[in-house]
Amino acid sequence: MSDAEDIRKRFLMLAPFMDERRRRLLAASDVLSGASVSTVAEATGLAPATIRRGVEELQHGTSELHVDRVREEGGGRPPEMERQPGLYEALGDLVQSAIRGDPEAALLYVSKSQRNLAAALRKLGFDVSHKLVGRLLKKMGFSLQANSKTREGANHPDRDAQFEHINAKIREFQAAGQPTISVDTKKKELIGNFKNAGRELRPKGQPEEVQVHDFVGELGKVAPYGVYDIARNEGFVNVGISNDTASFAVASIKRWWYALGQECYPDLQKLLITADCGGSNGARVRLWKCELQRLANELSIPITVAHHPPGTSKWNRIEHRLFAFISKNWRGKPLVTHEVIVQLIAATSTTSGLSVQCRLDEEEYVTGIKISDTGMKAVNLVNDDFHGEWNYTIYPFGVDTSTLSTAQAVD
Repeated sequence: MSDAEDIRKRFLMLAPFMDERRRRLLAASDVLSGASVSTVAEATGLAPATIRRGVEELQHGTSELHVDRVREEGGGRPPEMERQPGLYEALGDLVQSAIRGDPEAALLYVSKSQRNLAAALRKLGFDVSHKLVGRLLKKMGFSLQANSKTREGANHPDRDAQFEHINAKIREFQAAGQPTISVDTKKKELIGNFKNAGRELRPKGQPEEVQVHDFVGELGKVAPYGVYDIARNEGFVNVGISNDTASFAVASIKRWWYALGQECYPDLQKLLITADCGGSNGARVRLWKCELQRLANELSIPITVAHHPPGTSKWNRIEHRLFAFISKNWRGKPLVTHEVIVQLIAATSTTSGLSVQCRLDEEEYVTGIKISDTGMKAVNLVNDDFHGEWNYTIYPFGVDTSTLSTAQAVD
């Protein structure tokens, strides 16, 4: 074995257990033992200058270098904040002014990326790189963060009181054995070989191939209107291929009744509907109330409606007890036909016992229907004493409600 190979073997054996200083001293000891600097450098991979510095340390003694130190004091580049006074403060001002929405902020309407921040600092006369900006931001306590969905929009002062009112109504109807349903329209979906959010298991390297662009195809869109039976944990979805109107919304409730409700509630006396404040079943939609009047006449029962306050649609029970599980069930599956959508919705279930029925509604629902003041007077409606714009009951024709409050009439 040659001297170089012997040096390399010994160095590789000991190097993992040594710091930078001890490795150069080990290499220097081989030079002092007779090997050339070039031979030791080739065997160990250390730079010749590093080996010569180790030789010098061994020849002149190491007593001046503390035993716990690898390098002598005073070495290294001074921190940029010392070399460039005001850098730290300037970076902080850039970030904070953009966060606060200062209209004069340099980065208010662009991405606050490290490169953009570095460019803005260079315009202020600082010599910085994006990597230095990253280190300084970390020291300031900043990190990359996505938006957090926590704000519900409008915050009405009686929001919590309305939630309590809705819950009290639900308990009242359920105690009497009467149906309580939560209704809403799920997000409209494109029909065709388009990308659907989420992932599903497939052979590696063989993803489902879909269209590049999500343009409306020949089959158009569908509007799944859901009816969720709160007490029975049972869902019904009416998949409309026309327009999401108030007529479609009430027709969906009617379909739920004849498909599921009448069998579950043979002793029907009244119905409670909880809904959002907007959309086809909005609190201010006149057609919604007129269509409910027709349903109340057909079923010969009063229909009570309790709307969730503005900006609180995600609190509607149907959102997190039905729609969320439908989205999970069809994630990553292109909705290529109406039949596929119906089957995927109907196959939705949970460990807590959720069951879902689904129907395709091929009726045409016309938009733009306006209800006059005279037409609204024909609706046999009584507003609740608490926020009548959100809480009201519609009675069948023939029931005299002129002298009754909502609570009295419903009871």
